[in-house]
Amino acid sequence: MNIAPTSCPQTILLAVSGSIAAYKAADLTSKLVKRGHSVHVVLTANAQQFVAPLTFQTLSRNPVTLSVFEEKSGWQPTHIDLADKANLFVAAPATANFIAKLAAGIADDAPSTMALAATCPVLVAPAMNGKMWTHPATQANVKTLKERGVVFIGPEEGTLACGYEGVGRLWPTDGILEEIERLLP
Repeated sequence: MNIAPTSCPQTILLAVSGSIAAYKAADLTSKLVKRGHSVHVVLTANAQQFVAPLTFQTLSRNPVTLSVFEEKSGWQPTHIDLADKANLFVAAPATANFIAKLAAGIADDAPSTMALAATCPVLVAPAMNGKMWTHPATQANVKTLKERGVVFIGPEEGTLACGYEGVGRLWPTDGILEEIERLLP
């Protein structure tokens, strides 16, 4: 795929939650930066078990947010400042836990707090075991979020990290990138 810089760079807040697919968020970050976007990555504690913050800091060329108590600069809390600046909030990968937090309005870590504070469009790219994806609780949470205007891409079907075949794989990063470009103002 030939990726040209975007004519109108935007600020993207990328929330990465604890899925084995977190490594694909690094690829997505790199592609977004190559398109000229300002990418600010915020990681859940579980995401940090899969990919180190330094990876995202290097690829995004921005500090990575790990906690709401981490202040980068200025007087405004970082989680509010970034949420205010964001043109798009992207959760990729989004676990069943993260989707449930969004649906219930739970703000107990940096990514969920920023999601609640952001007034921009939200794109969610789920990644989880197929049984978790098809569980009635997860499907009810997805329905709730869609009713609130949240856009979902995926998941896709295939071989899952747990060894099962089924739906639950993170959508390919090029497809997520296309959806991001479509959603940006």
